[in-house]
Amino acid sequence: MNDSFSHIAGNAILGIDTLWGGDVMCPSGTGRFIADSWFSGEPLPPAYTHPAAARLRASGGVGAKSPEDVEEYLGDVDVLGAIEALGEEARRAPGLRGKYLEGLAECFRAMWDLVMELLGKGEAVPYERCVRASTGAPPSPSNPAPKRERVAELLAHGGYPSRGPEELLAVVDRWRRARRAPMASVRSLGAEAIARYDWLSVRNLVPFLPPELREVPRANIEFLPIEDAWFSGSMNYLGRARGPGGRPEYEATYEINASLDISAPEFEQLVSHEVVPGHVTTFAYLQNLYVRGVVGFEATVLTMNTRAATLFEGIANNAVLIAHGVTEIADLPDENLQIGLLLALLQDDAKNQSSYLTWEEGAPRDEVAAALRRDFLVTEERAHKLSGAWGRHPLLGRMYLPAYRAGTERVAGLRRRYPPEDLLPALYGCRGVVDVTTVEAACRNAASAETGLIPPSEA
Repeated sequence: MNDSFSHIAGNAILGIDTLWGGDVMCPSGTGRFIADSWFSGEPLPPAYTHPAAARLRASGGVGAKSPEDVEEYLGDVDVLGAIEALGEEARRAPGLRGKYLEGLAECFRAMWDLVMELLGKGEAVPYERCVRASTGAPPSPSNPAPKRERVAELLAHGGYPSRGPEELLAVVDRWRRARRAPMASVRSLGAEAIARYDWLSVRNLVPFLPPELREVPRANIEFLPIEDAWFSGSMNYLGRARGPGGRPEYEATYEINASLDISAPEFEQLVSHEVVPGHVTTFAYLQNLYVRGVVGFEATVLTMNTRAATLFEGIANNAVLIAHGVTEIADLPDENLQIGLLLALLQDDAKNQSSYLTWEEGAPRDEVAAALRRDFLVTEERAHKLSGAWGRHPLLGRMYLPAYRAGTERVAGLRRRYPPEDLLPALYGCRGVVDVTTVEAACRNAASAETGLIPPSEA
């Protein structure tokens, strides 16, 4: 790691982020977009500090149809050059680190070409290229049938029988209403669920990780209800607060849509996904590894719409199972929790389906919304947003929505094939920063130093 690399990586990541209207220093998810964190303490690069960058962020980036702001910015900031330089750094980096950086550069090149498409300066970016860039695999439709059938079985066992698709949807709605999580009490609900999942993580995650991580706060987060958000919730990892001796405090916030219609079991899954042992835990561990010099600067500027994000979503969607120390949903101790997790996974299958129907098949929004509601059992609020603001977004719809299902299936498959002592350290960055395409190699090389970052004695 050197200053020139942090300059290159910072300009590439924050340059693309700025073009799409993101502001990594904004404490709210309403202002962030591609760059999810900046906790290294490094000075912000010109891609962020240039005067034109602030105007571009304020206008909303390329999606706001303000070509004059984009042109002014690109006249002085060579974003494409930074992306190409990042690709060169990737080719020089050893082992899995080089492959990780190569995946980042590939995703940023796709995002750059999407900018050019929107500006009318380039051809339309093929949907398959977008999905392959962010997930490492080609696009495919979701199949909700197995999860739907299991939900119907569990509901019938709990006194909620149904006959046929329409009746199942009505039964799910009734089940949700009977267990609705009151958003007015979200802070106390969150604190209770966090305490439970942190305790479970101490039992079923922490013992498999290096001792140095045991004292890292896994869930230093504040819940913040917000009105009329376009997302269900946003985990905002900050990581910039420092305690005595400069020790990071690993702090984050979670902004939750105050109108979110969610059951208590689904809320439990949400906490495990967003907080512990999901996103907040993942980011906190990476920050600690960076502070101790185990991983490089790329661990501090974590990104959406990339293969790393696909892995993070996979970890988060498997977090309930990781916390309970099981690999199968049927092994969870409570059938309502099984239903909640299945409904959450159906929602993420719906995200992929929204992307596929919109961008591969060209389906109109009302048809997409109806399919998501009927086939994937999502709420009306989710069907509306996933088919609209998310699904039809030129970047999120093509690169991020497929990431949830892809990451979930990848991590679930790895958890069935590898013992936790091999897989969990790889998932949480203890063998170098990995993504959805490189994590298995980190498992296979558990006893080697292929990453070029960890001595054999610590691998």
